[in-house]
Amino acid sequence: MDSGIFSFLAYLRYWLRKEDQYSQQSPFLFKIYQGLVDYLSKNPLGTPSIEQLRSTFLTNSNPIQVLDLGAGSKRVSSPFREIRKITKYSTSSPKFCLTYQYFCGLTPSQTVIELGTCMGLSTRYLSDATRGRLFTFEGAPEILEAAQSLPFSHHVEAILGPIEANLPLLLDQLDQVDFALIDANHTYSGTTAFFNWLLPKFLPSSICIIGDIHWSPEMEAAWDEIIAHPQVKLSLDFFECGVLFFDYSGEKTNRVLAI
Repeated sequence: MDSGIFSFLAYLRYWLRKEDQYSQQSPFLFKIYQGLVDYLSKNPLGTPSIEQLRSTFLTNSNPIQVLDLGAGSKRVSSPFREIRKITKYSTSSPKFCLTYQYFCGLTPSQTVIELGTCMGLSTRYLSDATRGRLFTFEGAPEILEAAQSLPFSHHVEAILGPIEANLPLLLDQLDQVDFALIDANHTYSGTTAFFNWLLPKFLPSSICIIGDIHWSPEMEAAWDEIIAHPQVKLSLDFFECGVLFFDYSGEKTNRVLAI
């Protein structure tokens, strides 16, 4: 199926199923959802300093070499891409960067992992919610160099190279992972592998977010498999991303929500 047609149909299915906060009868879910809505409404344009950096990237037409280690880009297939196009097509919007930040802040956030640094915008949002250390993984050297043109905070460690090689090495050194954002590779095999490697390190208080869950049939299959896992007690589908909880007193459920 053509990717454009798939994307349209995926969004149509989502739109027909989505709920709002008033349909949530679980006090826990209502509190989480209403908290997110309030969080986004307080700063709808995002963090000014980070969004200024986004604006700078969006005017930068310098081409850099992109090493695709996953499904690649739907918009630009060339291995040399302008920074402005990478920023436009491959970074999360301010709304979803704030969404990641909100959910990260609901955890102890002592150990935070981001798979897919890209231009480092979501990294900076997560950094502001991280109380301990943030590990961000990127496979393309020139993308990571551009992302760090303005250095990350001291508690952020950028790890360059294939995630499948580097993530297990890091996890061997960690006792737990409080929050994880999986926004790299965008294949069924990569996404499910990353989740399964992280899973033993998650605690009941941990939260995991998976980006672009409706990006392709592969990603939808990965999402469906992950939310069916017995350790996942509650999942929230926001179309652009999915949020996983491992501690929920209600019946195991997947909610399709709009923000």
